[in-house]
Amino acid sequence: MSKIVIIGGHGKIALRLARILTAEGNEVSSLIRNPDHEADVRETGAAPVLADVENLSTEDIADKLRGHDAVVFSAGAGGGNPARTYAVDRDAAIRSIDAAQSAGVKRYVIVSYFGAGPDHGVPSDNSFFPYAEAKAAADERLRASDLDWTILGPSTLTEDEPTGKIELGPNAEKSTVSRSDVAQVAAIVLDTPDTSGKTIEFNNGETPISEAVASLR
Repeated sequence: MSKIVIIGGHGKIALRLARILTAEGNEVSSLIRNPDHEADVRETGAAPVLADVENLSTEDIADKLRGHDAVVFSAGAGGGNPARTYAVDRDAAIRSIDAAQSAGVKRYVIVSYFGAGPDHGVPSDNSFFPYAEAKAAADERLRASDLDWTILGPSTLTEDEPTGKIELGPNAEKSTVSRSDVAQVAAIVLDTPDTSGKTIEFNNGETPISEAVASLR
Protein backbone atom coordinates (compact mmCIF):
# COMPACT_ATOMS: atom_id res chain seq x y z
CA MET A 1 0.00 0.00 0.00
CA SER A 2 1.22 3.48 -0.87
CA LYS A 3 0.21 6.88 0.42
CA ILE A 4 -0.55 9.11 -2.54
CA VAL A 5 -1.61 12.75 -2.61
CA ILE A 6 -3.50 14.16 -5.57
CA ILE A 7 -3.34 17.92 -6.10
CA GLY A 8 -6.50 19.13 -7.81
CA GLY A 9 -8.48 16.31 -6.29
CA HIS A 10 -11.89 17.28 -7.65
CA GLY A 11 -10.81 17.27 -11.28
CA LYS A 12 -12.36 14.79 -13.66
CA ILE A 13 -9.18 12.79 -14.05
CA ALA A 14 -8.34 13.09 -10.36
CA LEU A 15 -11.66 11.67 -9.17
CA ARG A 16 -11.28 8.70 -11.51
CA LEU A 17 -7.69 8.18 -10.42
CA ALA A 18 -8.58 8.30 -6.73
CA ARG A 19 -11.20 5.62 -7.25
CA ILE A 20 -8.68 3.35 -9.01
CA LEU A 21 -5.98 3.88 -6.40
CA THR A 22 -8.19 3.33 -3.38
CA ALA A 23 -9.67 0.19 -4.96
CA GLU A 24 -6.10 -1.11 -5.18
CA GLY A 25 -5.68 -0.56 -1.45
CA ASN A 26 -3.74 2.67 -1.51
CA GLU A 27 -4.31 5.52 0.92
CA VAL A 28 -5.20 8.64 -1.06
CA SER A 29 -5.39 12.26 0.08
CA SER A 30 -7.06 14.61 -2.41
CA LEU A 31 -6.28 18.31 -2.11
CA ILE A 32 -9.28 20.51 -2.96
CA ARG A 33 -10.04 24.18 -2.50
CA ASN A 34 -13.84 24.01 -2.26
CA PRO A 35 -15.40 22.36 0.81
CA ASP A 36 -18.52 21.67 -1.25
CA HIS A 37 -16.48 19.03 -3.10
CA GLU A 38 -15.62 16.98 -0.03
CA ALA A 39 -18.48 14.52 -0.51
CA ASP A 40 -17.49 13.79 -4.11
CA VAL A 41 -13.95 13.02 -3.00
CA ARG A 42 -15.10 10.78 -0.16
CA GLU A 43 -17.18 8.76 -2.62
CA THR A 44 -13.94 7.75 -4.35
CA GLY A 45 -12.54 6.39 -1.11
CA ALA A 46 -10.02 9.22 -0.82
CA ALA A 47 -9.67 11.64 2.08
CA PRO A 48 -10.48 15.25 1.14
CA VAL A 49 -7.94 17.84 2.31
CA LEU A 50 -8.83 21.52 2.05
CA ALA A 51 -5.85 23.25 0.47
CA ASP A 52 -6.05 26.07 -2.08
CA VAL A 53 -2.69 25.51 -3.77
CA GLU A 54 -3.20 28.64 -5.87
CA ASN A 55 -2.71 30.69 -2.72
CA LEU A 56 -0.56 28.45 -0.51
CA SER A 57 3.17 28.99 -0.12
CA THR A 58 5.72 26.34 -0.98
CA GLU A 59 6.14 25.63 2.74
CA ASP A 60 2.39 25.25 3.25
CA ILE A 61 2.13 22.85 0.32
CA ALA A 62 5.09 20.87 1.67
CA ASP A 63 3.18 20.42 4.92
CA LYS A 64 0.33 18.81 2.97
CA LEU A 65 2.66 16.50 1.04
CA ARG A 66 4.90 15.36 3.87
CA GLY A 67 4.51 11.70 4.78
CA HIS A 68 3.25 10.61 1.37
CA ASP A 69 5.01 8.29 -1.06
CA ALA A 70 3.95 10.03 -4.27
CA VAL A 71 2.36 13.19 -5.62
CA VAL A 72 0.09 13.54 -8.63
CA PHE A 73 -0.44 17.09 -9.88
CA SER A 74 -3.74 17.20 -11.76
CA ALA A 75 -4.89 20.70 -10.88
CA GLY A 76 -5.85 23.23 -13.52
CA ALA A 77 -7.52 26.59 -13.79
CA GLY A 78 -9.81 25.31 -16.51
CA GLY A 79 -8.95 27.97 -19.07
CA GLY A 80 -10.73 31.20 -19.83
CA ASN A 81 -8.70 33.34 -17.44
CA PRO A 82 -5.02 33.75 -18.39
CA ALA A 83 -4.03 35.12 -14.99
CA ARG A 84 -5.49 32.11 -13.16
CA THR A 85 -4.02 29.75 -15.75
CA TYR A 86 -0.54 31.04 -14.97
CA ALA A 87 -1.31 31.08 -11.23
CA VAL A 88 -2.44 27.44 -11.11
CA ASP A 89 -0.97 25.57 -14.07
CA ARG A 90 2.44 27.24 -13.80
CA ASP A 91 3.05 28.90 -10.43
CA ALA A 92 1.20 26.47 -8.16
CA ALA A 93 2.64 23.52 -10.07
CA ILE A 94 6.17 24.86 -9.64
CA ARG A 95 5.60 25.48 -5.93
CA SER A 96 4.33 21.93 -5.55
CA ILE A 97 7.46 20.59 -7.25
CA ASP A 98 9.64 22.56 -4.87
CA ALA A 99 7.41 21.47 -1.98
CA ALA A 100 7.75 17.80 -2.90
CA GLN A 101 11.54 18.16 -2.81
CA SER A 102 11.36 19.96 0.53
CA ALA A 103 9.01 17.33 1.98
CA GLY A 104 11.13 14.43 0.75
CA VAL A 105 8.41 13.00 -1.50
CA LYS A 106 10.47 11.75 -4.42
CA ARG A 107 7.81 10.32 -6.76
CA TYR A 108 5.98 13.01 -8.70
CA VAL A 109 3.61 12.59 -11.65
CA ILE A 110 2.16 15.58 -13.48
CA VAL A 111 -0.65 15.66 -16.03
CA SER A 112 0.44 17.84 -18.93
CA TYR A 113 -0.68 17.54 -22.55
CA PHE A 114 0.42 16.06 -25.87
CA GLY A 115 2.88 18.47 -27.51
CA ALA A 116 3.71 20.53 -24.42
CA GLY A 117 7.07 22.26 -24.34
CA PRO A 118 8.85 25.51 -25.18
CA ASP A 119 8.36 24.74 -28.89
CA HIS A 120 4.61 24.17 -28.50
CA GLY A 121 3.90 26.32 -31.53
CA VAL A 122 0.72 27.91 -30.17
CA PRO A 123 0.38 31.53 -31.45
CA SER A 124 0.42 34.21 -28.77
CA ASP A 125 -3.01 35.44 -29.86
CA ASN A 126 -4.53 31.98 -29.38
CA SER A 127 -6.63 31.48 -26.23
CA PHE A 128 -4.67 28.26 -25.57
CA PHE A 129 -1.35 30.16 -25.41
CA PRO A 130 -1.34 30.86 -21.62
CA TYR A 131 -1.98 27.17 -20.90
CA ALA A 132 0.75 26.08 -23.32
CA GLU A 133 3.22 28.51 -21.76
CA ALA A 134 2.23 27.51 -18.23
CA LYS A 135 2.64 23.81 -18.89
CA ALA A 136 5.97 24.32 -20.65
CA ALA A 137 7.33 26.17 -17.62
CA ALA A 138 6.03 23.65 -15.07
CA ASP A 139 7.28 20.65 -17.05
CA GLU A 140 10.70 22.26 -17.45
CA ARG A 141 10.95 22.88 -13.71
CA LEU A 142 10.01 19.28 -13.01
CA ARG A 143 12.61 17.90 -15.42
CA ALA A 144 15.26 20.04 -13.72
CA SER A 145 14.35 18.74 -10.26
CA ASP A 146 15.87 15.77 -8.47
CA LEU A 147 12.46 14.11 -8.16
CA ASP A 148 11.54 10.75 -9.67
CA TRP A 149 9.22 12.45 -12.12
CA THR A 150 6.96 11.34 -14.93
CA ILE A 151 5.15 13.74 -17.24
CA LEU A 152 1.92 12.49 -18.80
CA GLY A 153 0.97 14.02 -22.14
CA PRO A 154 -2.53 12.91 -23.11
CA SER A 155 -4.06 14.24 -26.30
CA THR A 156 -7.51 15.85 -26.48
CA LEU A 157 -9.56 14.64 -23.52
CA THR A 158 -13.03 13.13 -23.86
CA GLU A 159 -15.76 11.81 -21.58
CA ASP A 160 -15.89 8.54 -23.55
CA GLU A 161 -16.00 5.21 -21.79
CA PRO A 162 -12.58 3.75 -21.01
CA THR A 163 -11.07 1.47 -23.64
CA GLY A 164 -8.09 0.29 -21.62
CA LYS A 165 -5.94 0.79 -24.70
CA ILE A 166 -3.61 3.56 -25.82
CA GLU A 167 -1.02 4.45 -28.43
CA LEU A 168 2.23 6.06 -27.37
CA GLY A 169 3.84 9.12 -28.93
CA PRO A 170 5.75 11.12 -29.89
CA ASN A 171 4.93 9.58 -33.26
CA ALA A 172 1.35 8.74 -32.34
CA GLU A 173 -1.13 10.71 -34.34
CA LYS A 174 -2.63 13.44 -32.18
CA SER A 175 -6.20 12.42 -31.58
CA THR A 176 -8.26 11.88 -28.44
CA VAL A 177 -8.14 9.92 -25.20
CA SER A 178 -10.77 9.37 -22.54
CA ARG A 179 -10.20 10.82 -19.10
CA SER A 180 -10.83 7.39 -17.64
CA ASP A 181 -7.95 5.96 -19.65
CA VAL A 182 -5.70 8.85 -18.58
CA ALA A 183 -6.48 7.99 -14.97
CA GLN A 184 -5.60 4.36 -15.61
CA VAL A 185 -2.31 5.38 -17.22
CA ALA A 186 -1.49 7.52 -14.16
CA ALA A 187 -2.29 4.65 -11.79
CA ILE A 188 -0.09 2.20 -13.68
CA VAL A 189 2.73 4.72 -14.00
CA LEU A 190 2.70 5.28 -10.24
CA ASP A 191 3.25 1.55 -9.83
CA THR A 192 6.02 1.45 -12.46
CA PRO A 193 9.22 3.06 -11.11
CA ASP A 194 10.97 2.57 -14.45
CA THR A 195 8.82 5.34 -15.93
CA SER A 196 10.72 7.88 -13.82
CA GLY A 197 12.45 10.49 -15.94
CA LYS A 198 10.12 9.91 -18.87
CA THR A 199 7.58 12.03 -20.75
CA ILE A 200 4.74 9.85 -21.96
CA GLU A 201 2.60 11.23 -24.77
CA PHE A 202 -0.37 9.11 -25.73
CA ASN A 203 -3.88 8.84 -27.10
CA ASN A 204 -6.39 6.03 -27.37
CA GLY A 205 -5.12 3.23 -29.56
CA GLU A 206 -4.86 -0.54 -29.78
CA THR A 207 -2.28 -1.46 -27.11
CA PRO A 208 -3.41 -2.43 -23.60
CA ILE A 209 -2.32 0.30 -21.18
CA SER A 210 -0.27 -2.01 -18.97
CA GLU A 211 1.55 -3.36 -22.03
CA ALA A 212 2.22 0.11 -23.41
CA VAL A 213 3.61 1.35 -20.10
CA ALA A 214 5.72 -1.81 -19.68
CA SER A 215 7.31 -1.12 -23.06
CA LEU A 216 8.83 2.07 -21.58
CA ARG A 217 10.94 0.20 -19.04
